Amino acid sequence: MTTPQIVSIVVFVAVMGIVMSEKKHRAIVALGGAVVLLLTGTITFDVGIASVDFNTIGVLIGMMLYVAVVKPCGLFEFIAIKAARLAKGNPWMIMVFFVIITALLSALLDNVTTVLLMGPMTLMVCRTLKVNPVPFFLTEIMASNIGGTSTLIGDPPNIMIGSQAGLTFLDFIKVNGPIIVIIIIAVLIIFKFMFGRKMHVSSETMAEIMELNPKDYINDYKMFRISIAMIVAVTIGFMFHDKLGLQSSIIALTAAAIMLFISRQDFEHTVRDVEWSTIVFFIFLFMVVGAMEHQGVIEMFANWIVDITHGNVTLTMIVILWVSAIASAFLDNIPFVATMIPIIFGIQAAGVDVTPLWWALSLGACLGGNGTIIGASANVVLCSISERQGHPITFMYFMKVCFPIMIVTVVLSMVYLLILF
Repeated sequence: MTTPQIVSIVVFVAVMGIVMSEKKHRAIVALGGAVVLLLTGTITFDVGIASVDFNTIGVLIGMMLYVAVVKPCGLFEFIAIKAARLAKGNPWMIMVFFVIITALLSALLDNVTTVLLMGPMTLMVCRTLKVNPVPFFLTEIMASNIGGTSTLIGDPPNIMIGSQAGLTFLDFIKVNGPIIVIIIIAVLIIFKFMFGRKMHVSSETMAEIMELNPKDYINDYKMFRISIAMIVAVTIGFMFHDKLGLQSSIIALTAAAIMLFISRQDFEHTVRDVEWSTIVFFIFLFMVVGAMEHQGVIEMFANWIVDITHGNVTLTMIVILWVSAIASAFLDNIPFVATMIPIIFGIQAAGVDVTPLWWALSLGACLGGNGTIIGASANVVLCSISERQGHPITFMYFMKVCFPIMIVTVVLSMVYLLILF
């Protein structure tokens, strides 16, 4: 192992360790890690910039601006109260509805977009019910990553796998869809035991919810209608962005630009609602992970997986599933999947049917994101929103709650894949 490879690993481990300790803000820690890599010559500035997934950054900024513009019109309050009334003010049933809505939206939209839409609605309901929003946020984070696993467009790794392996939107629905439904049901049962019994509100509070009129919360009917039309357009754009020849970031930024142009809101006030610290964290974390990718560390890791299985397809499938899940809890799953794709093609060249391996990679890389706060973009974004509203979710608390549940989802996936293949 070369010195730059060792440095890239040490810096990554140090960054993760300090982020977990929460002694410094994660954006500062990621920046510090990137600076060390640049000063030691482990990566050049050009390589560092090339490591940043600007499509993800564009989606984040675009949808954060969209949500900031839409928020004053009352759309989120309208939907939140509709859902709460449908659940008859029962906090547990509201959580179930929000989990299902989040999972369905994540199957069609970018996960970050979904949690940006769900966050304000959740806060509205929780304030009305006078309950802690943290359990709601944790369930929605998990639902966003689980739901996104079910379709070709739900999560970036699926887009990459589908493109390279020739898998269609229908293929993902047929193969990943059934196990995702089972996983959602299993996760809801777990959440019922974890949080359901603690969600008690008085009958008077529930009655207050039922008395609320969703229309009373609409402050601007024109912007309300435009906001709905725009989110429909964004959804269609995300679903067909490849056929349109546009990256999802362009669609998100276009929506933000149109809404900012139409809106009469003060721009300086609007941009304050963007989670800029989250943007900074992602940019420099991409650099830190990119250093390992540039130095060949991730490729070495992927080759090791193949070596220990000695070409046995069933064993390789299981190892890819678990290693993808654990790695994706701490690493960006995009470079990991990008490295695994040519390796799977190499196994295919030896005359092996690699179909099970594609699905193991998809399920592991997507579901593994639920393991830690940094496992997926949606996790960081919604936890940042929670912290900004006075409800911090620490790295260790998130991991304590979500990592074991992630393990359960991967176990279910393993059993499913063994039965299927």
